[in-house]
Order: sequence, then structure tokens, then C-alpha cells
Amino acid sequence: MKVGIIRCAQTEDYCPGTTDFCMIRERKGAFAGIEEDIEIVGFIGCGGCPGKKAVLRARELVKRGADTIVFASCIGKGTPIGYPCPFAKKMRELIAGDLGEQIRIIDYTH
Repeated sequence: MKVGIIRCAQTEDYCPGTTDFCMIRERKGAFAGIEEDIEIVGFIGCGGCPGKKAVLRARELVKRGADTIVFASCIGKGTPIGYPCPFAKKMRELIAGDLGEQIRIIDYTH
């Protein structure tokens, strides 16, 4: 599995993504039960509210080898600021529609 992670731009200043990477390395959270090798292709912000650059960034992650787009938990769960992205559902729909069914989407990391 080759993952491209999209994170919330609002958390970039204080969250280095450490827990996201630990979940992949330790096969926990959304990665529990995945037995294939996991490679991180890229880790990028959504582009800021309302996530208008997320589709272009997901395309670029796929172009660079990702077969799975993962939304960091800051988007869907609001971790660590306690405020989930109000645009998460729409962002996911747009990315899924643009990339098609051949690309897997995971809604959180931890």
C-alpha cells in the first residue's frame, strides 16, 4: 500500500504528524489489520478552508505513486484541536469522484 496523507492546514503550525506516522509504523488505528507493506508517498495540507486544493493535491499524490489517500485525523476527527473540518465530507466526495474507485480512501489515521 502506498499512502498519500492529506492533513488540515489549520494544524500545520503545531502538529508534525508524528501520531499519523506512528499509526502506520505500528499498524494501529486505521492501519490495524493491514498486512501489506505501507509506504508513505507524501504528507500534504488540504490547502486551507474549504479544502479547495485537496483534489489537486490528491491527484498529485496519486501521480507520485499513491494508491490510497488517507485523511489525517485532524480533518475528520478534529484531532488535536477538537474541531473536525466542516468540509471533510464534501472534500472526500470530490476526491473520490475525481480519482475513481481504483484509489482507496481512508477517513482517519488514529
